[in-house]
Amino acid sequence: MRIEKGSETIWKKKSNSNKLAQTALLAALCYVSFTYLQIKIPMPGGDATSIHIGNAFCVLAALLLGGLYGGLAGAIGMGIADIMDPIYITGAPKTFFLKLCIGLIVGLVAHRIARINESTDKKYVWKWSLIASIAGLGFNVIADPLAGYFYKMYILGQPQQMAEVLAKWSTAATFVNAVISTVLVCAMYNALRPVLLKSGLITGIGKKNGLTAV
Repeated sequence: MRIEKGSETIWKKKSNSNKLAQTALLAALCYVSFTYLQIKIPMPGGDATSIHIGNAFCVLAALLLGGLYGGLAGAIGMGIADIMDPIYITGAPKTFFLKLCIGLIVGLVAHRIARINESTDKKYVWKWSLIASIAGLGFNVIADPLAGYFYKMYILGQPQQMAEVLAKWSTAATFVNAVISTVLVCAMYNALRPVLLKSGLITGIGKKNGLTAV
């Protein structure tokens, strides 16, 4: 009995260590994809919005690791990207919060509601990974411009008219980003999932021997 409990404790520690390492890796991918693979659109007042695929890796992290770890990967990776950019640095707190929310929403839909890691049906996994991606990125399409509007006006002290213009442009860019990211992340996740499950690099399908649902 003690041996079984000891083995379970060791496995849990190893699993947590693996998840932390995977979270760090995906945070790095969020950072790189946003920093180096974006089309920046200059805006009035020295601000900017951009077309990028950073959110795709935030959603991918949530699909692979679950809502909390995935959300933290996106929040940390893209939060650091904002901090390192003089144009976006003032929006880093907003970015951290929104990316964490994206991850939590995707994780809720994919792993709590649909439990995709307990299914071997590829069509089912495709459908629910798509629904989860739309839920998380759809939230961002609404929340990002709205939060940005109030954040810029009340926290950063920008004039209302300028905040409105930036919010409108942000809505358009965020919608484009959401469409691109949804297509990209569903393709990536469903291509990577079987390989990662076989290699044991992500937790797997409903067994207590080290392959438990995320």
